[in-house]
Amino acid sequence: MKVFLRYEENDDESTHKTLKITLPKSWKTGPTSRLLDQFIESYNAGKEGEANPLEATAMHLSVRRRISTIGSNSNDDTILKDLPSDGIVIELISDRDDVYVCHSPSRTSSEINSEREAQLKKEKEEKKNQSQCVHFGCNKRFPKGGPYPDCHYHSGPPVFHETAKFWSCCPDKKAYDWESFQSLPTCQSGTCTDVREESDAPRKEFLGGCDLREQISVGPKLRSIDDFNASVAAGGSERAPVAVRLRSVLEELGVENELFDQVFDGIKKQVKEKNGDTADGDDARVVDEAVKILGTKLKSAMKSIAVEQLRIR
Repeated sequence: MKVFLRYEENDDESTHKTLKITLPKSWKTGPTSRLLDQFIESYNAGKEGEANPLEATAMHLSVRRRISTIGSNSNDDTILKDLPSDGIVIELISDRDDVYVCHSPSRTSSEINSEREAQLKKEKEEKKNQSQCVHFGCNKRFPKGGPYPDCHYHSGPPVFHETAKFWSCCPDKKAYDWESFQSLPTCQSGTCTDVREESDAPRKEFLGGCDLREQISVGPKLRSIDDFNASVAAGGSERAPVAVRLRSVLEELGVENELFDQVFDGIKKQVKEKNGDTADGDDARVVDEAVKILGTKLKSAMKSIAVEQLRIR
């Protein structure tokens, strides 16, 4: 197991130092403080230490770790996480990790946990008397009941699809890393609010590829030229193209076009007689109703076949 200990805290780059260490087996299960002591000893023995001596008691170790942020997959979304002086090396540091030597004294695990709990408690108490803006793209917090600050926000939720990041209300402005996404300009301005607009559907905080495909699937379906022509020929009937396609499919299954035309024309004639329609030709209403009746008859025939199959079994 190898680690890279780096000191880069000083503005003077001549005092920076990187120390590559291959850890002995016993060190892997030992405390991180051993790594710090080793680095300080090596640092102070060199030219860097002559110009900028370091005290082990005034330094601590940190590692860079990814931030868990919704929709972000950028390697830049990281923070330096302090390592406890009594933490076990192999549990906190990975092979070939960069371990940073930073100013301020080391703390033990219990001290770090106590500080974290105190900070969380403080934030929780502060949030009790605060509200957060519910507008997309605005994370401002303000006292409950106001005053309400000015707000610049988006009207729609963010979209995280593959590597692209953008706001659903501004699809032409895309980013491919988290920092650029956060810098995208907003499209709305107003006043912050903590009241959500009422809606029949629950609000989605962000959208993904499935949501985009769903939006496309519920959009208007483009008709082919053949369907359009069939609809026009039948006086604008929406179901006429279905009859044309069914006629073609049944022909492939062995049903002659003449037989289909005879049956379909007979149904249309029955519809016209039922409605007292004596006009020549077929209007859209007649064709639509005839297609519906034909579908019902075909369904009935399929059911009869299914019943017969069950009876044979």
